[in-house]
Amino acid sequence: MSDKCPAGRQRYPHLFEPIRIGNIRLKNRIIAAPTSPSMMTPEGHMTPEMAAYLEEKAKGGCAVVTYGEAIVHSKTGRSHNKQLQLDSFGVKQMLAEATRMIHNAGAYANIQLSHGGKFGGLSSVGGDAYESGPAYGPIHEFMPQGEVLEMPKELIYEIIESYGKAAKLCKDCGFDMVQMHAAHGWLMSQFLAPTNNRNDEFGGSLENRARFLMLALDEIRKNVGPRFPIECRFSGDDLKPDGLNAEQCIEVAKMIQDKVDLFNISCGNHEDPDMFCRTHPSAFYPRGVNVYLAAGIKKAVNKPVACVGSLNDPAHMERIIASGEADIVEIGRALLADPNLPNKALFDKADDITPCLRCYECFGETSKSETVKCTVNPIMGQQLKQKFGIPAPAAKKKVLVAGGGPGGMEAAITAAQRGHDVTLCEKSGILGGNLRPAGAAYFKEDIAKLCELLIRRTEQAGVKVLLNTEVTPEYVKEFDPDFLVVAIGSNELVPPIKGIDGDNVVMAIEAELHPEKLGKKVAIMGGGLVGAEAAIAFNHEGHEVTIIEMQGAVAKEVNSFYRGGLMPEVEKAATCYVNTRVKEIVPEGVKVERDGEEFIINADSVVCALGFRAPYAVVDALVADVPDYAIIGDCSNVGQIYQATSQGYYAALRI
Repeated sequence: MSDKCPAGRQRYPHLFEPIRIGNIRLKNRIIAAPTSPSMMTPEGHMTPEMAAYLEEKAKGGCAVVTYGEAIVHSKTGRSHNKQLQLDSFGVKQMLAEATRMIHNAGAYANIQLSHGGKFGGLSSVGGDAYESGPAYGPIHEFMPQGEVLEMPKELIYEIIESYGKAAKLCKDCGFDMVQMHAAHGWLMSQFLAPTNNRNDEFGGSLENRARFLMLALDEIRKNVGPRFPIECRFSGDDLKPDGLNAEQCIEVAKMIQDKVDLFNISCGNHEDPDMFCRTHPSAFYPRGVNVYLAAGIKKAVNKPVACVGSLNDPAHMERIIASGEADIVEIGRALLADPNLPNKALFDKADDITPCLRCYECFGETSKSETVKCTVNPIMGQQLKQKFGIPAPAAKKKVLVAGGGPGGMEAAITAAQRGHDVTLCEKSGILGGNLRPAGAAYFKEDIAKLCELLIRRTEQAGVKVLLNTEVTPEYVKEFDPDFLVVAIGSNELVPPIKGIDGDNVVMAIEAELHPEKLGKKVAIMGGGLVGAEAAIAFNHEGHEVTIIEMQGAVAKEVNSFYRGGLMPEVEKAATCYVNTRVKEIVPEGVKVERDGEEFIINADSVVCALGFRAPYAVVDALVADVPDYAIIGDCSNVGQIYQATSQGYYAALRI
């Protein structure tokens, strides 16, 4: 092997081995999996922000970049409020711009062709804000969201034709391949399901249920030509009694293998909350949890197979391909956390890959603001502004950062990389702040990895770190910084509850870091995210756990996507008392009131997880006499990791 060959090709030889799919030659085995943030115009056209989002993945070293869930028949198929509509007049221009940007950055462009089926006319996880007319599915049924009509055969053939038209349009706009979406509970998945008991050629037997998919693939092939790559996203197992099982998925894969060039094997159902967190694996599942499904399909078909399943470690990806479980890995959220993952692996910098926390903030933000963000990547969703470069600072400045949590470290790293003289002071003996208790649970390994990564980057950036050093107004005056970053975090809230100072009470942070201090029975006061995750962790350590929450639900503030995976674990780990108020902490446990009734919840240890409060008076004193400053993270307003890292990054850019 040439001395000029990047080290990653030797470390991960299978991952960086080229492969030919149809008429294109992939430079490596990494595809950016289909994602579809709602950065669309109301007409269903791609925006410059969306194109820049895709371009960044290409710059990061993927062989192929895939846009997800482009609707082929918008009259009946829109499953989200804002989706790319391939039959919308005027859609071509930005599609062509996006493919050129992807190509110019060194990758091939792929696009997923989709139809929501019955969710095209009903509210879904991603859509509830428009009227689209009747909902059509394989059969007539009544769902909680409304009535579903049996799709007439005339409409089936109209939609089949729309797949062909959409594929040709995408090819004309520069896409190098297309992907048929036949999984996750959308149209093709609905027709394939055993519940499709239509009495015509599109229902009943498995062969009949697969007919719609097969005819649509034929129509796509007719419109794109014999060598143009067609990928099919397909289930290895629907993992539901009313879906296809693994054996049936293999049978369908065999039926269509001569019509496609690549299989992308997923599982589950986008519209089932229990399955969503398996389709897009949560932190409660091991990395690569769905790879075995791709391996099962690969044994049965004669075409290359790609796997998915929250992969983010190049060494793991190498093992998957080397072992023959799959030919290609497709990566979704990990490329939001670090779009440069492929290049970092290629150039032997895998230890600098920012880990995806599987927190679902990317999904949550798409629903909330129709943009995208990432907890650990402050640039995500703002690529368009970044691509033209950031002006260098006018002068080198003396910067003091107070606090060594995620926000303080991010600010220090960015400021130092911009050429400033940066000193970071941390009053404890270790960097990390609340990342340390947050990363203590067995399912929070990625937060612990993020903490260590930020510490390494702080050292590598040349930041002067002073531990066991508290920044006070006097310290600030003596240091005399040109710019002060205040990132001192928040304080745990200790409410005036009788007995709160008892020996049986442990604050949440101390309990998370030292669960061995807890007795057998643990009562957690507070059912927010901290309390909910602590309950799971404590139960895993062998404790009997109870959660006491004043509101009507546990983890109410958490985005719905993460909560969907969190709550089943909470319910297994703890007894939850909601609408319940703490009256007093007593030696036997906690005296509470619910529905006018007082009773005691027995506990050996009581964990106080009642939230945090920003130390505004301390902050105000620190910034009173400095020429320029930024207040970031929890000491600005108690929030999550995203607020700390994002505010730290952009504060440093202003220096």
